[in-house]
Amino acid sequence: MRVATFGYQTWGHKTLEALIESDHEVVLAVTHPPSEHSYESIWSDSVEELARANNIPVHLAQRPDSELIEQVKHAEPDIIVANNWRTWLPRELFDLPPHGTLNLHDSLLPKFTGFSPVIWALISGEKEVGLTAHRMDDDLDTGDVVVQRAVPIGPRDTATDLVRATIDIIPEVLIEALDLIESGEAVWKPQNLADRTFFHKRADIDSQINWNWPAEDIDRLVRAQSDPYPNAFTHFRGERIRITKASVSTGIYGGTPGRVFIHEGDGMVIVAGADAYRGKNHGLVVERLRTEDGVEHAGKDFFPRGGGYLT
Repeated sequence: MRVATFGYQTWGHKTLEALIESDHEVVLAVTHPPSEHSYESIWSDSVEELARANNIPVHLAQRPDSELIEQVKHAEPDIIVANNWRTWLPRELFDLPPHGTLNLHDSLLPKFTGFSPVIWALISGEKEVGLTAHRMDDDLDTGDVVVQRAVPIGPRDTATDLVRATIDIIPEVLIEALDLIESGEAVWKPQNLADRTFFHKRADIDSQINWNWPAEDIDRLVRAQSDPYPNAFTHFRGERIRITKASVSTGIYGGTPGRVFIHEGDGMVIVAGADAYRGKNHGLVVERLRTEDGVEHAGKDFFPRGGGYLT
């Protein structure tokens, strides 16, 4: 089939790469200009560079306009494939090709519609993430599903591990979906929108640790903010520190949330949980941290003794 792509960052790059290596013909690559946003500068493989290296026409846009619609009409694609396109597309555009638009979204829709689905899924305690190929419609990530794959979340997985895993399955999900559509064998399954969850774009403040959370939740936040993402952070004696490695304590510790308490294993236990005063909670063991000067510290070294609070 003749394919036009709408994509950005590594997700769009991997999608375009899979199409170039397939039997399909890419007739246009649409992508966003580079961004300085902290989350959009991560996983920043360039769709534009890959397209130009393969002599594929490129159109740069933040949002669809009349010029873009004319470009797509001129390219005469059989289908549009979108992956990590960051703005809404009008029906005039997504319904333009004979087969409409196939969108790839890195969650198991209808759960985790919207932004940073892998990070939000890990934070919220889900058992799996995944990738969904679905038909684009008038709302965000709500169209009928044709192919879906799950990726289990391991007990110590980080967001970086899971993002790589979902990116790795883009080619198989995409090519299977296109083959089904081209052959006329696609079975489109409506989403149960009563189960839909919709998450906003993440900002730096969303990485700030709330010591009233249970230690298990904070541990997942730390793993969800693994390098190269902005790390989970807190403050100690006025200094911002980034927690890069942590775990849930073996022991049960009581007191006030955020208290720097006692060494356990290779780290320092921080009291956690809004009801920590009841003495029934595990703490968070801070094993590695990074100060604002970029220096890495072992938890035991940075906290040679208990005392004080993380805020």
